[in-house]
Amino acid sequence: MKFAIIAAGEGSRLMQEGISVPKPLVRVGGEALLDRLVRIFLSEGATEIDVIVNALYPELQAHLQQLLSRGLPLRYVVRTTPSSMHSMYELSSLLASEPFVLTTVDTIFRESEFHAYVQEWQRLSASGAADGLMGVTDYIDDEKPLYVRTGAQQQVTAFLDADDHPHYISGGIYGLHPRSLQTLRRCVERGESRMRNFQRALLADGLHLRAWPFTKVLDIDHATDITKAEQFLLS
Repeated sequence: MKFAIIAAGEGSRLMQEGISVPKPLVRVGGEALLDRLVRIFLSEGATEIDVIVNALYPELQAHLQQLLSRGLPLRYVVRTTPSSMHSMYELSSLLASEPFVLTTVDTIFRESEFHAYVQEWQRLSASGAADGLMGVTDYIDDEKPLYVRTGAQQQVTAFLDADDHPHYISGGIYGLHPRSLQTLRRCVERGESRMRNFQRALLADGLHLRAWPFTKVLDIDHATDITKAEQFLLS
């Protein structure tokens, strides 16, 4: 199975708060965010890890070259994009051959839970029982969460900007079949620019998505999130 990392954001909020390194190289528990995901994906048997970074930080490209020099199954794209959805589109040609798991570089989760998630996505994708397995959580610590409504057997029925009775929000962890990339292409052609609109389009196109609950998923958007993530991983 392939894995992919969107690491093309500018990290402007972190820099405004005094963090001088690009977000993918921010350290949580002594490990760069990018390196943490690469390590975890390799432990899950990744056949390939595809990464997109922007053109603003040559030090990040140098870091990726160092990883490549170690013989890792890594490919990367350098492109400055307007959104995460466009970043995924730039990676899409690398992801078209087999089911994959994609996440943003600052997504923090428990490794044991991620292992169980990957096992379930491998089972679902191999059997054809689902077109996607979306990582969700009932822990809400996001400025603009995307709510996820589910039905029987955790089938995703809606993605919502607001919900009077929220249960889950998106964790930014996406297990998807390559057929989802057709929807992605149409979203780009229509001028869509947000990952949440892509997820809604997947349902509109009739793809069968299931939700897989994580206890917590954190993002590193502010300097204070680093300490919060370290405490979470130690708990």
